[in-house]
Amino acid sequence: MAGEKTRLEKANRRTKASKKVRHMKELQDRIVNEGRCIGTEIVKVDMFLNHQLDIELFDHMGDEIKRLFVDENPNKILTVESSGIAIAASAARAFGYIPVVFAKKTQPSTMTEDAYTAEARSFTKGTSSVLRVASEFLNEKDRVLIIDDFLAAGQAGMALCDIVEQSGGRVVGFCAAIEKKHQGGAELLRKRGVPVKNLAIIEHIENGKIIFEE
Repeated sequence: MAGEKTRLEKANRRTKASKKVRHMKELQDRIVNEGRCIGTEIVKVDMFLNHQLDIELFDHMGDEIKRLFVDENPNKILTVESSGIAIAASAARAFGYIPVVFAKKTQPSTMTEDAYTAEARSFTKGTSSVLRVASEFLNEKDRVLIIDDFLAAGQAGMALCDIVEQSGGRVVGFCAAIEKKHQGGAELLRKRGVPVKNLAIIEHIENGKIIFEE
């Protein structure tokens, strides 16, 4: 019995280790080769991530997000319009086509029902938006994985967490394609108790060169 217990404990440790973030070399290479730094804070990745989309890369990102969060058993993905939608859709496919809900930044004339709302400031645009999700699309039974293209100061992520909490649901994780670690958003979310695992983590930008977390 003791030998069997030891064997199971070792197997569990191997399983947990396999769930650790393996920063996506493919995504890092694309950032280095096709991205462009603007100052020391902004990374422009229009060529493949948030203007022109490389769908094969998105499928690979979706598969990696599933690998990282499959044990959390999400039944819904939440993102914010518009750049997070394509990544969220790829992850939803990997999880077996679970629903994707995206928060709207403006209130359309068709949104006449009750909505959960939270304010978020955009670091890139320097503006604030009130994010809205119709109350019919989130509820207390939902285990929500939040996905976005970038994680910087964490304001959008915190606002999306607020929205899930208003619905009575549970945030089971947060994943961004690219984290700018020096801006502190990941730690802000972790202090809230949210599991955060991102695909490519930028430590800082120095003399126009992107330095990744190893």
